[in-house]
Amino acid sequence: MHRSNPNQLKSLDECRSYLLNFFKKKENVAVLTGAGISVGSGIPSYRNAQGEWKAGKPISHQDFVEKESARQRYWLRSYAGWRKVSEAKPSKTHLALQRLQAGGKISTIITQNVDRLHQSAGSKNVLDLHGRLDQVTCLNCTKIYRRSFIQALLKSQNPFLEESENINPDGDARIESAFLGDVKTPSCKACGGILKPNVVFFGDSADKNLVEEAYQSVTNAHALLVIGTSLSIFSGFRFLRHAAKLKLSVIVINPGRFRGKELTNIYLPHNADDVLSLLA
Repeated sequence: MHRSNPNQLKSLDECRSYLLNFFKKKENVAVLTGAGISVGSGIPSYRNAQGEWKAGKPISHQDFVEKESARQRYWLRSYAGWRKVSEAKPSKTHLALQRLQAGGKISTIITQNVDRLHQSAGSKNVLDLHGRLDQVTCLNCTKIYRRSFIQALLKSQNPFLEESENINPDGDARIESAFLGDVKTPSCKACGGILKPNVVFFGDSADKNLVEEAYQSVTNAHALLVIGTSLSIFSGFRFLRHAAKLKLSVIVINPGRFRGKELTNIYLPHNADDVLSLLA
């Protein structure tokens, strides 16, 4: 499965030329995307070019479930950041991928993002590996709520909550508040259970059926294109490893370090918008 170092294309013109030729020859390409493709939409990425967390690790699933204080902090910050995330528009990369898919070049998009911007751009057959931020679910009865409904509920219960432009990739905001201990967290209207955004928190696992569907989409593909992710967590990295095991062509577009370089054929060290904006 190990390969020699990937062929690194440095100039933008060289990268664009390569991708144009690649998509002329290839169809049924599986795409794996990360936070880097939403930077152009105003949503920051998790890590810097060295692969380090920019704002500390995101909230863990265990803390959210076990600690009321963790839920208070999450909903305080989530309320502050939700408007900006909900109003975000697809980036040039989202739009380019939609056009390539509409042209029959891309089969499936596997995304680690929870912002639903692929769907906003019009893409089909999108696998939301880590869930979707526009939904909230009850941990007890599994009832699903619209995030917009929970936003209004939070404000009615906590009039002191404020919005912020200083957001994280998961949609919460990088703020602190003297009112943290006063935050009333939302509960299920049907059963009184704990409400949680319908996303996979750090330390939790993606839905097994969705993972299997993603594996199958890579198995059926002619190549794998990885865009805007450091692949630092196994959740996304496993699909690059699977593609390499199948001896598929693997192309990575990412401006910083990424895991699995030895399994990659072609490496384009640029921001996705710069490479893909003129492609489609």
